Amino acid sequence: MAKAGETSRQDKQITAADLGGLPLALADITAAAAIIRGAVAVTDCNPSRTLSEICGCNIWLKFENHQFTSSFKERGALNRLQALSSEQRARGVIAMSAGNHAQGVAYHARRLGIPATIVMPAGTPMVKVENTRRHDAEVIISGQTLEESGAFARQRGNAQGLTLIHPYDDPLIMAGNGTVALEMLEVAPGLDTLVVPIGGGGLISGMAVAARSLKPELRIIGVQAQLYPSMYNAINDEQLPMRGDTLAEGIAVKEPGRITTEIIRKLVDEIALVTEDEIERAVATLIAIEKTVVEGAGAAGLAAILAAPDRFRGRNVGLVLSGGNIDTRLIASVLTRELAREGRLTQLAIDIPDRPGRLAAVASLLAEAGANIIEVSHQRTFSDLPAKATLLQLVIETRDKAHLEEVMVRLGAAGFKARL
Repeated sequence: MAKAGETSRQDKQITAADLGGLPLALADITAAAAIIRGAVAVTDCNPSRTLSEICGCNIWLKFENHQFTSSFKERGALNRLQALSSEQRARGVIAMSAGNHAQGVAYHARRLGIPATIVMPAGTPMVKVENTRRHDAEVIISGQTLEESGAFARQRGNAQGLTLIHPYDDPLIMAGNGTVALEMLEVAPGLDTLVVPIGGGGLISGMAVAARSLKPELRIIGVQAQLYPSMYNAINDEQLPMRGDTLAEGIAVKEPGRITTEIIRKLVDEIALVTEDEIERAVATLIAIEKTVVEGAGAAGLAAILAAPDRFRGRNVGLVLSGGNIDTRLIASVLTRELAREGRLTQLAIDIPDRPGRLAAVASLLAEAGANIIEVSHQRTFSDLPAKATLLQLVIETRDKAHLEEVMVRLGAAGFKARL
C-alpha cells in the first residue's frame, strides 16, 4: 500500500517531440482562453506569506473556488459548449458529474440557451445538487458511482439525441481547463512547481500541456485521495484498492480518462497520495489562514505539501484551489475534528462519587487550570461503576496539547481518575 505523500515518479525532461505527439496543443489552450474570456473569471493568483513560512517554500494560490460556480470546471464546460453546432444546441446536452462539472455545464448552458440534463450519483453532496438545479438543469440521480452515472448518461443521451459533455476525457474540456496554467504563469512566471488535484485528469492534463509548452523544465505533481488512487494505479500498473467515502468526492474517480492518462504519463512528474486526515487538515488550514473555503478536492494540493514539506522546500510552488463547493455541516465537522487533533477540544471521562459538590469541584479545578467546559453529561445507568458512583463526561476546550496535558496532571493530583 502506498503511503500518504508517496510519489510515483521523478522529474521528467520534456522535449518538443513529447508535446508534438499529444492530442492537445498550446494553440488549443490559447484558443480556449479567447473563447471563454469575459464569461469565466480570471481568478486571483496570490502568494501566501503564512503558508510559505509553514511549508518552507514559496506558495502561490490560484483561487478557482472564487469562480461563479465555485470551481474551475466552468472553463472546460464553456469551451466545449461553444463548439456545439446549432443543431446540437437545439437538441441539448447531457453530462454526468459528482457536482462541479454539473454546475459548470448547467450554468453556461442556461446562459447560451441550451437545454441541459445532468446525471449525478447517489451520495453527491446536497449543496452541489441544489446548486445545479438552480441553473434550471434537469437533474437525475442515478448510480452509486460516477462511472454508473456515466453509463446512464450515455444511454439517455443516445436515446434522446443529446450531446454528451464529458467531465474530463475530451480535448476541448482539457483545453479550457489548461487556461488555469496560462493565468498562473502570467502572474507568477517564476513558478517552478505546479501541484494539481487529479480525479479523471482533465485539469492536470490541460495545465500540463500549457505549462510544459511555456516552461518545459517546470515540475508538475498530481495529487489523489489515497482512497481513490485510480490515476496512480494506471500510471504505475498498480492495484491499490479504491473504496469508501472521501472528503475529496470531487476527485473520487475509479476510471481515469484514456486521453488524460496518455498526457499525464508523458508530462506529469509525480502523483502523490494523501490521507483523509491530511485533506481535512488542509481544508481547516485554508479556512484558518487564508479565510477561504475549499472542498476536499480543492485542498488536496496543500495536503500533499503539508504531508511532505521537505520535497518542496525552497521551491516556487503554484497550488490550484480547484473548488469550494462543500456542505456547511461538513465544514463544521472538519473544523471541530481539527480542533480535537490539535488538543484544543477534548472529551474526558471522569469517575466521581455520586454525591453533591463533586461536579462543582471538577468544574472549579478546570476553571483554575484555564480550561473551558463545552459540554457536560452524567452516566449513571450504562456504566460498570458502582451504584454510588457516576461517569462524568466532559468536552473541554484548551489552548493546545501542552495545556491539555497540564489539565490532566492537575486532575490526577486532585484525585480524579480522568481518561481521554
